[in-house]
Amino acid sequence: MLMNRGHILVVDDEPNVLELISLYLTRNGYQVSTATDGKEALQLFEKVKPDLVILDIMLPEVDGWEVCRQIRAQSQTPIIMVTARTEDLDRILGLEMGADDYLPKPFNPRELIARVKAVLRRAQAPKPAVDAGNILSFPGLVINKTRHTALVGDEEVPLTPKEFDLLWVMASHPGRTFTRDELLEHVWGFDYFGDDRTIDVHVKRLRRKLEPDNAKYHYIHTVWGVGYRLEALETTGQK
Repeated sequence: MLMNRGHILVVDDEPNVLELISLYLTRNGYQVSTATDGKEALQLFEKVKPDLVILDIMLPEVDGWEVCRQIRAQSQTPIIMVTARTEDLDRILGLEMGADDYLPKPFNPRELIARVKAVLRRAQAPKPAVDAGNILSFPGLVINKTRHTALVGDEEVPLTPKEFDLLWVMASHPGRTFTRDELLEHVWGFDYFGDDRTIDVHVKRLRRKLEPDNAKYHYIHTVWGVGYRLEALETTGQK
């Protein structure tokens, strides 16, 4: 009998796809719950508290975007989105809503299992101990690793775990330019299956949160053709 590797909620309105994913997950030692629409998915999420959600986008009742948004509003449970739609915009939107990975249909079930293992491995990795002095300060910005908070002025900015990790990596080396591949490896790990557009999406979100329209400082700067660096510079009208 296989050891239980975790509980996974699979959400898809295609019975054949639902059955195939469930079969492969069960064979690989995962406990599986299934839902065929978004409303049922949200109810099951509350009931079973899964370790990971595999979520189709095109769903009846409540679509996958809204399911992802509602889950992210209350939990950092990993989400892998799957869809027959292959447009880059869909992938970017999924990442912006907080999905951890994105897989277009049709997909090889073995690739899905590999992604499930990788996402769970990253999510379950023990966090290094930090002390109360783990604080980075810039003009108008204070980042506290112990509390996982960022203050712009006197206001706390809500950041997802990945947004915070990305900010911390760059803030720990102010003025250094990181390539997108370096940031992917530092934040998502070497076994991440996505591409460097993931970084662009998260940087865009960080900028919106750290640099409102009336911001006195710009923090994250694009180094064209290379990547990004963090440095507090007074607003000049360009980022």
